[in-house]
Amino acid sequence: MAKQKNEELKKVRKEKNEELKKVTKELKQIITDKDKMLKKVMKEKKEELEKGNSALITKERQSTYELQEAHSELIRGFRDLSGEGSVIGVKRMGEVDEKPFLKVCEQRFNGENVGLQHAMLCSEWQKNINDSAWYPFKLVVTGEKMKEVVDDEDEKLKKMSEEWGEDVKNAVTTALEELNDFNPSGRYSVPALWNFEHGRKATLSEGIVHRTQQIKNLKRQRT
Repeated sequence: MAKQKNEELKKVRKEKNEELKKVTKELKQIITDKDKMLKKVMKEKKEELEKGNSALITKERQSTYELQEAHSELIRGFRDLSGEGSVIGVKRMGEVDEKPFLKVCEQRFNGENVGLQHAMLCSEWQKNINDSAWYPFKLVVTGEKMKEVVDDEDEKLKKMSEEWGEDVKNAVTTALEELNDFNPSGRYSVPALWNFEHGRKATLSEGIVHRTQQIKNLKRQRT
């Protein structure tokens, strides 16, 4: 009798184990299917996001290109229409301001020598500014960033300051800073829209408004 009960118990256990294995297998299959479905959905979402991101990058590049074209077109227009005393106009960044040079030459020379020395001095220092072999810059920490600034302890700048004065040195320093800001990959002057009233780079909207006003004024003069 006991033996029969044991056999029945073994049979029940075996059936339960088989049933448990079957349920476990089914659960594993469900989990696998769900996992595959989830991965598929995630892949599709990723591809969708990548396409959207790619479209945004393309659109951003196109917008940047259009802004650059508009900026270049404005510069060309201002070259044709800008007059003396214009609030917005074209400034060549990296081109040395000649006024301090003229002032010091007027103080030191007479007659025709003023113009001659002024031209020679400006030419010499513009050549120095454009010379990539001369690198009068140093790195300084501003907050968490590193920034390149003109090194006031540069020997050539110090010697020039002693010989021609601080105003001339400042004119050269300004030209160097402009080149570093507006054309860091090269050492030659580049045109930029400039707000002469506030002494800064003009915004695109400022340029458009001022150019429109210039054209209107020109039309009035012709009628």
